[in-house]
Amino acid sequence: MSAAPAIRLRRTQEERSSTTRARLLDATIDCLLELGYAGTTTTEIARRAGVSRGGQLHHFPTKQELVITAVEYLAERRHDEFKQAFARLPAGADRAAAAIDLLWPILSGPTFYVWLELAVAARTDPELRTSVTATTERVMDRVLQTFHEIFPDPPGGKLLAEPPKFVFALLNGMALDKMLNPDDPALAEHLAVLKALARLVQMPGAS
Repeated sequence: MSAAPAIRLRRTQEERSSTTRARLLDATIDCLLELGYAGTTTTEIARRAGVSRGGQLHHFPTKQELVITAVEYLAERRHDEFKQAFARLPAGADRAAAAIDLLWPILSGPTFYVWLELAVAARTDPELRTSVTATTERVMDRVLQTFHEIFPDPPGGKLLAEPPKFVFALLNGMALDKMLNPDDPALAEHLAVLKALARLVQMPGAS
């Protein structure tokens, strides 16, 4: 008779814990975007999240653990959004071009700039660099897995071993350009060229 209430209580505690973690991670992302890595403090994160300092330390004992988890959390969320949007494409759609159209706002928005804050900070911080590198590799592994799911026949043969890495490299460079010159008309031209390349490597028998 008492088992059900006890189980429900545990679930409620788990739900509260999950909600608190999400608030902390969302607040961390906001701080990184607004204040940069150097200006982001765990005290400010806790304040924005409406969580006590003790509560923040319980979930994330260090700033590094918090910001690394937040970056991965944001990347995973955007990754899921990409998969859902791609799944809604109509039959016969230009899938290569559509993938780039869906990726560009993700890789030129908060996901990229939050990651960039950590990448720059990691240049002179070996410990942070190790964590950022590991997180980036985990995210890219998910991206590659998704790529092989939505494009089951590896495009391009030997022409391009891992198209997502090539696309990400180009889009990341374009995102830097957009940060400095958001109204640059060349960005649209570069996207058009990238779509043409994506179609090329999808040609059957390309080598």
